[in-house]
Amino acid sequence: MFSYTADSLKSELNSKGWRLTPQRETILQVFQTLARGNHLSAEELHDILGQRGEPISLSTVYRTVKLMARMGILRELELAEGHKHYELNSASPHHHHHLVCVQCNRTIEFENDSIWKQGLKQVDRAGFQMIDCQLTIYTICPEALRMGWPASVPSRWMCSRSIASMEPTEKPEISSPQP
Repeated sequence: MFSYTADSLKSELNSKGWRLTPQRETILQVFQTLARGNHLSAEELHDILGQRGEPISLSTVYRTVKLMARMGILRELELAEGHKHYELNSASPHHHHHLVCVQCNRTIEFENDSIWKQGLKQVDRAGFQMIDCQLTIYTICPEALRMGWPASVPSRWMCSRSIASMEPTEKPEISSPQP
């Protein structure tokens, strides 16, 4: 793996008979500027593009992120929210994985090279080529456990850490569970 540029993406697309469209290049640029640890759903990516004044349809966004994930440029993540998220598949020597709270959807990244190494062994034995290796561990965060998960926690509740990390315009109304 390596860090993709527009030129390397164009070269790889051309080798497969595809073109580097302006939309594909723009989507790559969004992921290249995304802060480490951030993941975007196709809908969130579409919203960002709309805020930037980029007239890219949601169906084009879906097709592009799927293509880039198949090529190994993006990592496709299945977190707790019921839809896929994407992040740039970086050239980092440390491979990260995810802890995901199924109650509040908080996601914590952690690094573990032994998971990657074990994946490589399995891939080599099978004669395949690895594009990505990720482990997602579904959890319940400590705050939800303290609140008595699952019986006492409202279905739309979010832990205070998740709320604190949100932008002010995204913060939900906070309601405490009834005793």
